[in-house]
Amino acid sequence: GEKVEDRRADVVMAAWNAAEAAVRLVQVGNKNTMVTEAFGKIAEEFSCKPLQGVLSHQLKKHVIDGSRCILGAETQEEKVDEFEFEMNEVYCLDVVMSTGEGRAKETELRTTVFKRAPDTAYSLKTAKARQFISEVGRRFPALPFSMRAIEDEQVARIGVSEAKRHELLEEYPVLREKEREFIAQFKFTLLLLPGGTKRITGLPFGDMEARVVSSHSVQDEGLKKLLASSTNPRKSRKKKAKEGGKDAKEEDKEEDKAEGEKA
Repeated sequence: GEKVEDRRADVVMAAWNAAEAAVRLVQVGNKNTMVTEAFGKIAEEFSCKPLQGVLSHQLKKHVIDGSRCILGAETQEEKVDEFEFEMNEVYCLDVVMSTGEGRAKETELRTTVFKRAPDTAYSLKTAKARQFISEVGRRFPALPFSMRAIEDEQVARIGVSEAKRHELLEEYPVLREKEREFIAQFKFTLLLLPGGTKRITGLPFGDMEARVVSSHSVQDEGLKKLLASSTNPRKSRKKKAKEGGKDAKEEDKEEDKAEGEKA
């Protein structure tokens, strides 16, 4: 494919390197602020900025926006409590970088994706609105839904309007940066396992690395060392040692070699 060498390349590489850093930093015992700090440093290396207002939440059963979260960019208006990552937690990492100021604004485009606000209850007045919120509660009690999923268009239109007025829905508005600026996003799920952190969703970068050529690169020695480290979860070696298998160091080398060949 065609090579990309302008500001689009800068923002894509900033987001990809930040995503790779997150995989290595979301580890048991590390803190969420370490990830936010890495995002800021990597963005600076590519003359970009992390998008403000982006949160990476802990996931639980039927909950996609848990109370524990990682800030994409800390500001005076937006801060979160610092915490340590713990064993068997799950996080959805949302990494978004911008070539602009990092302040996306809502557009005039109509919002079409919503989620039921689980802690709010109100008896809506019109029959169609009650029909709408009943359908949402039955079909989409925990996860976001699109207006297209509601079969009766009139019910959807009336229901959304009334439900929004009474804060029964959370909106997912369409955001945009300033004209002639670019945004890049990588999103994936991480499991914190006994053997290490494992990424279970998200696409590999593949041949994009050869096609996306930025004039910038990571220069910070600490970040370079972090990004060069392996992301393979380490399995327990005790059982293998008893069975006379390879030692841990030898197997680690083989795993790292295999990982390098895949990249």
